[in-house]
Amino acid sequence: MLIFLDTEFTDFIDCDLISIGMASEDGAHVFYAERGDYRHEWANAFVKDAVLPYLGESAETVCSRNELRTRLWAWFAALPRHVQIACDSQHDQDLLWDAFGEGLPANLDRKRYELAHLIDTTVFHAAVCNYHARHGRWHHALHDAQANRAGWLAWMSANTGKRT
Repeated sequence: MLIFLDTEFTDFIDCDLISIGMASEDGAHVFYAERGDYRHEWANAFVKDAVLPYLGESAETVCSRNELRTRLWAWFAALPRHVQIACDSQHDQDLLWDAFGEGLPANLDRKRYELAHLIDTTVFHAAVCNYHARHGRWHHALHDAQANRAGWLAWMSANTGKRT
């Protein structure tokens, strides 16, 4: 089963995880958390304008780095015995791996499903834009993960039965 992942973080150079969102391919499993203890001073101008103003909408999503680690391990333990991360950036995967601390869950494939090659396809892009127009803003980890799921589902539907 694919798990669509997106993260928000302070900066590409001074990088600290701010939020993480994941949605399973079947839509049955959703994870979202925001770190309250990220390095605020590392946030670049884009993050300050496009990400930070929309955090903290739900107190139960805010946690520390250590609590995030506990929540992630528990969430993955409840997933099927084989899951694979689907994301468009190695950076997102690296931030997830780092959030786990030592080791990775046994059910998590070490190789990710690469979404970057789908981003520029018309079907994928249209579905992602449509998701955001109807359900949630851009640069929110959970909305971006769910939008990528919608894009992948649309792409899969449009390409069923076609040879690649």
